[in-house]
Amino acid sequence: TKRKAAEVRSRKTDLKRIEDLGAILEEHLILDNRYTEHSTVGLAQQWDQLDQLGMRMQHNLEQQIQARNQSGVSEDALKEFSMMFKHFDKDKSGRLNQHEFKSCLRALGYDLPMVEEGQPDPEFEAILDVVDPNRDGYVSLQEYMAFMISKETENVQSSEEIENAFRAITAGDRPYVTKEELYANLTKEMADYCVARMKPYVDPKTERPITGALDYIDFTRTLFQN
Repeated sequence: TKRKAAEVRSRKTDLKRIEDLGAILEEHLILDNRYTEHSTVGLAQQWDQLDQLGMRMQHNLEQQIQARNQSGVSEDALKEFSMMFKHFDKDKSGRLNQHEFKSCLRALGYDLPMVEEGQPDPEFEAILDVVDPNRDGYVSLQEYMAFMISKETENVQSSEEIENAFRAITAGDRPYVTKEELYANLTKEMADYCVARMKPYVDPKTERPITGALDYIDFTRTLFQN
């Protein structure tokens, strides 16, 4: 994007040359040029629009990179957010109206209730309080990305906190957990997920697996790395 923006700006001298030639033609009252359908004014406007577009794209990319680095949200997640925004931005205006925004949230997995038009929608209104507090009826890409990143990170805990939570349900603060302990303390769905993905715990002294022991430390660190 930077390279293309620089390339556009480097052609400013060519545009200036065309404008000078156009001024000379006007001085000689030559108002029609049979060699082109473009006017100097039209070319100048198109160049300005292209230059502005390049700056906006560069600014948006820099914001997304900064958001990824600061928030810890994965690049894949940011790409999905951006892709969904563009999909529902039908008129390519760089903003979503409230209907488009709601459809976008549903596509991203938000379980918003179906409400008849004109009826109160407190759950969606609460989201708008955050993302569109002035109620101008639109959500910009920047507002949308900031909202999605905040929702993605607000419930994320550190790897150490998750390890401590697993350790708390073991007998005697062990470095491993059993299936029975998982099913006794977690929902069946959560326990099923853990059991299916946790590796057998290997005793560092004997270098042999302990029967029925699952390695929650390796599981947690792998989960956060991904």
